[in-house]
This record gives sequence, structure tokens and C-alpha cells, in this order.
Amino acid sequence: MSGQAHDPFFRPIGEHVADDAIQTDPNADPPKMVEEIESLCLRCQNNGITRLLMTYIPYFKEVLVASFSCDHCGERNNEIQSAGQIQERGCVYTVHVVDSSDLDRQIVKSEWCTLNIPELQIEIPPKRGQLTTIEGVISDTLRDLELDQPLRKHMAPEAYEKIEVLCSKLREILGEEAPAAPGEDAAGSSSAAEGSNGLKSHGPVGSTSTSRQNRNFAPFSLRLDDPSGNSFVEFTGAIQGRGTTDNKWTKREYPRSRAQNEALGLAGPADASARAGSSAASAAATSKKVASAAEAEAHAMSHGFTEGESDFNNEEIYTFEGTCSSCNSALDTMMKKVNIPYFKDILIMSTNCDACGYRDNEVKSGAAISDKGRKITLKVEDAEDLTRDILKSESAGFSIPEIDLHLSPGTLGGRFTTLEGLLQQVYDELSERVLMRGDSSASSDKSAFESFLGKLKSVMSAEACPFTVILDDPLASSYLQNPYAPDVDPQMSVEEYERTWDQNEDLGLNDINVDNYMNEEDAAEAKALNEGPESAAAIKRKAEEAAEGEGRPAPPSEAGDDVKA
Repeated sequence: MSGQAHDPFFRPIGEHVADDAIQTDPNADPPKMVEEIESLCLRCQNNGITRLLMTYIPYFKEVLVASFSCDHCGERNNEIQSAGQIQERGCVYTVHVVDSSDLDRQIVKSEWCTLNIPELQIEIPPKRGQLTTIEGVISDTLRDLELDQPLRKHMAPEAYEKIEVLCSKLREILGEEAPAAPGEDAAGSSSAAEGSNGLKSHGPVGSTSTSRQNRNFAPFSLRLDDPSGNSFVEFTGAIQGRGTTDNKWTKREYPRSRAQNEALGLAGPADASARAGSSAASAAATSKKVASAAEAEAHAMSHGFTEGESDFNNEEIYTFEGTCSSCNSALDTMMKKVNIPYFKDILIMSTNCDACGYRDNEVKSGAAISDKGRKITLKVEDAEDLTRDILKSESAGFSIPEIDLHLSPGTLGGRFTTLEGLLQQVYDELSERVLMRGDSSASSDKSAFESFLGKLKSVMSAEACPFTVILDDPLASSYLQNPYAPDVDPQMSVEEYERTWDQNEDLGLNDINVDNYMNEEDAAEAKALNEGPESAAAIKRKAEEAAEGEGRPAPPSEAGDDVKA
């Protein structure tokens, strides 16, 4: 993107400054970096000045920066709007803030972007665009929350206490102290009032604090979700790397839903006639499918379905009532059977709590336990291989030897996603558990984990190709897509092996008996025979003693005993 020519009206700020520096004629009017427009101040109803700057952010896009200031009342604000086109895909930026230097990262937040801080349970809905820093976002949030706190203290004490707890966490991040109560300290009140109307509440870009080195706050993560794709969070490291060298920064793109396209104005709402036509078309298509049941059955058989099974058998969704593990509210868990071609049936379960927003999904095998385990090895050659579908069951282990990544069975549970999506989930889990520990971990351990996360990011971006992905499942319930199916994939090898006794014991298979059911006496005798001849003889003696006590004849001897006699 750096080599692409951009609009001459949208130039980087450095070029504007360079033009100002090379001006030779002192009598000529200096070039204007910004356009100034007189506009109305909505606070005091006097005229203020709005300054507009058309600029280009390298490796990002063209933006329009607007800043308003009023000399009469001191009101000022700034806004940023994207001057480019809406991107083809939405984007999600995630930044893990672990020390005070991360607060200086610049943020370009469009009017469609939702900002979320999960650790503080803060979500800022889409509103006007902003060019600020992470510290500026925290400062603006604190200012807005503190605005009505004196009123809440008397009108809603419970809400006041909860918001005050959140405000104390925000002040801890900013290195500020709680403002003094009215009448408590005149000087403190004056300084607090001055701070509330000064630079603190507006979050200027690149602002610094003298006490920043002494700040100590709990690490948190900041997420920007923008369906238009026009938001941005600054990353560290080489610009050519596009953030791959920054272990605290990730970017993920996703296709927009129809509702998001309608919100962006890219698609109109479907009217009643269109919905009726769609319903009629779907009904006609369904009747056509039913009419050609024989063809559907033949098609299903060719894609790995069992005899008597078709696509219609996998369309039913089951719902189970349950309890949310987060807030104990009642919720529904939905389950659906899905057939993976050339593999087997799986069960996809989804849980969504409407009370607290907790969401979870899991994948389980819907077929019988295989007699042998299966080990799948894939040689990843390029980024195209990262788009392969992968089903990782609960019993499967996942490893990439080149970066020393080894996930034991049970990690992440069951997942049905792409290989890139699975690596992203691994990165999110490790970054939250490692980077978010703050000062509780040793510096050497933290640097080692950051180095490992850097290797993992290079694998996620396909920069470390080629590398090897190993999926080892003793139950053979995992799957890795073969785009050449039913032919052999030259990059993938599948190896079946006999499970060891320890693996069967861990899976609970050693104690399963579904062929020959026995009563307790027969089971104890069979167990004794398996343990050795001494235990069998002891059971035989006990049986003879029990028979003599009850007056019954002793049990017959084995053939070997008759021969000895």
C-alpha cells in the first residue's frame, strides 16, 4: 500500500510541514495546512472556528479531521471521518494493554465502530468518529461517567456505588486521584473543576503524564469492531510487517451480515413482496426436493451418508433447557446433527444467555467410537492451507513442532472452524492468560512467552511457511479437510494406530463391556482368572466352603483337576 499513489488533496501531515518549511518568500502568505470555517457553538450560541484537515495516514487510508474550538466558552471537540470507500470486509482489532506505554497507541475510530473493554465491562456504541489514543478513550469515558455522579449519589445510591467502582479503576489506569467532595477542600475542588474542563477530559493525541512511570494498573484488553473496516489501532514494530511483530496487537477480518450491510446503506431492507417471493421460491424448491427423493438419497449416499439417511435427517434442531454457568439464569441449549462428507456425523451445540450475554459452542462426535486412533499430519505450504476446515474433538491433541506448540487433549474443547480460526483461538487464549498477568510473572518468563506469541503470529499470517500441523486423536473423531477428496492429498498423511492400554484407561474404555453381560459372581470370577491362577483358586475354595455350609454339592472340578486326580 505504501507504493500506491494517493489523492493529491489528501497528503500526509509530514508533507504539509515540509511545504511550510521550504517557503522562501517571506512576503507571501503562508500555505494553509487546514481550512478554517466560522461555525456556531452549540454551548454558548456564539461563533467559533471549525478547522478541517484532509490528510492521508500511511498504510491506512484517507481521512478528514475536523476540530472545533470556541474562544467565548472554551468548548472544543474533534471528529474524524473516513474519506475513502467502505471496505469489502469488517475488521476487529484487539490490543492487550499491559503497561503505561501501551496507552499512547493512536486509535482511528469511525462512526460505525463499537469499542469494548471486556475486563471493565465497558462498551461504547457507534457514534461520531474519533482520532485519539487509548488514554484519551479512557479519559473521555471517565469524564462522561463522573458528569452525573453527584446527582446519582442522592437519586440512585446503588447505581452510584457501582459506577464509582468503575471510575476508581479508570482513575487507577490514568494515575489520577478521586476528586474531593464539595466543601471538603476548596483548593482540591478548584483543581478538580479545572481538570474536568481542561485537557484531561478530551484525550489529546500523544498526551503524556509526568507520573506515567509510576503507574501500576491491572492489564486489560481493548477491542474495536468496525463493520465498515475503516477503523485502525496503532501497532509497534516495523511498518512493513503490518503488525505481525507486535505480540499485543491482532487484527481479524470477517464478512458482513445483511443487517450490517443495511446499517451501512449498502443494502436496502427486504420488503414484504420480496419476502413473499422468497418464501414461495423456497417452498417450490422444497417440493422439488421432496419430489426427487430418490435423487436426494443417491446424492447423500455419494457424500458419505449411511444407508437410509439423507440431507433431511440433519435439518432438525433440538433444544434443551438449562442454566447459565455465569449468572444462573434459565437458557436454552440448541443441538444439531451435521454430516461431514467423507467423515462421520457430529453434534454442534450452542448456548446463548439473553440475561448476561454469555455464549459458548462445542462440537462432539455423533458416531460410534472407532477401533483405532488416527493421526493426521498436514504440511502447510501457503496461506491457502490455513483456510481448510478442521474439526478438533475434545480428545484430540494439536501441535506444531516448528514453534514448539503442543496442546494436550481437552484444550479448547471441541471446535469446528478453519485452521486459521483455530490458531486465532489459541493465540487469544494464550495472550489473555500470559500478557494479562501483568507484574505477577517473572520478566524472563514474560519475554519468553512474548517471543513464542511472535512465532505463533508468524504462523497465523503464513510467514513461517512451510510448517507442520499434527492432529492426534485416539478416538479418531477429528477431521482435517482434504480438498482433493476422495483422492489422496499430497500434503496430508493419515495414520491409524492401535490405542495403548493407558489411552483406553484415560478414555474409560477398559471398563466398558457391551458384548457379554455377566452377573457379579461371574464378573468376579472372570476378573480373578485374568489376574492369575492364585486368585482363581481362592475363589474356588470360597465357593466350595459356601456350598458345604448350605448343604449343596460342591461345584464340579475343572478338566485339569480331573486329569491330575
